[in-house]
Amino acid sequence: MQNGGNDSDKPREEVNKLAGSVGQILGGLITLLLSCLCVTALGQQNVSSTPGKREGSTTLNQLTAAEKAAGWKLLFDGKTPNGWRGLHQQSFPAGAWTIEAGCIKHRAGQGQQSQDGGDIITNQEYENFELQLEWRISTGGNSGIKYFISESLPPTGASGIGPEMQILDDEKHPDAKLGRDGNRTAGALYDLIAPRNKRLRPVGEFNQARLVVKGSHVEHWLNGAKVVEYELGSDRLRKLIAQSKYKDIPGFAQSHKGHILLQDHGDEVWFRNIKIRELPASH
Repeated sequence: MQNGGNDSDKPREEVNKLAGSVGQILGGLITLLLSCLCVTALGQQNVSSTPGKREGSTTLNQLTAAEKAAGWKLLFDGKTPNGWRGLHQQSFPAGAWTIEAGCIKHRAGQGQQSQDGGDIITNQEYENFELQLEWRISTGGNSGIKYFISESLPPTGASGIGPEMQILDDEKHPDAKLGRDGNRTAGALYDLIAPRNKRLRPVGEFNQARLVVKGSHVEHWLNGAKVVEYELGSDRLRKLIAQSKYKDIPGFAQSHKGHILLQDHGDEVWFRNIKIRELPASH
């Protein structure tokens, strides 16, 4: 009976061994699959938050063949400050600005314009144009993209004079709660027109900015959405200027041509993929 009992248990033992092997194989496959998913997720996170990467693309600070054919030109090659200089300066203010990981970066300061820095402007002036770039702001940071900058106008305080597309950490910078109806938040025509339909990405991620200027018509775009639209010289704009910090500045927003400016506000900010195409004159 004892021998017979051992013989009858063998098929059951073989089945149990086989089941155990299958379980180990399945467990290993599940672990491998989860590891792959985690690596993929981390890779996607790094692409969106690392200054040296570009979302959805392996290229940075380059133009496609289609963009070249459409008349786009790079304003930043990703390696040098060529094409940029300090406002009211002949050279690039390398004490406060640097080239880092494919970005023009302003080094961290104290929330005020750097003594060895200042705003930077394009060498060339522009009139009818479409500008695109990506910006990334530090926690609590402030900066801006200004246009129609003329060096014949003296700077206000420490910054150049001209309409500004605001760059801001809306969550932590006090400017977001100043002004009227959010007209000092990211994407705004600073101190004049608040953005609408805004899709702002979190601090640490790059936002896509677009400026369109054709004749007197101006548009601000942020992450694919038009957030501000106005007409230079219009009654609406004149009334807004009369209620703003610019009310006593002669010639503000009266020029239709000038340099493009990146603001030194003393905070860390990154700019990349800066490109422009000139548009035909509006008739």
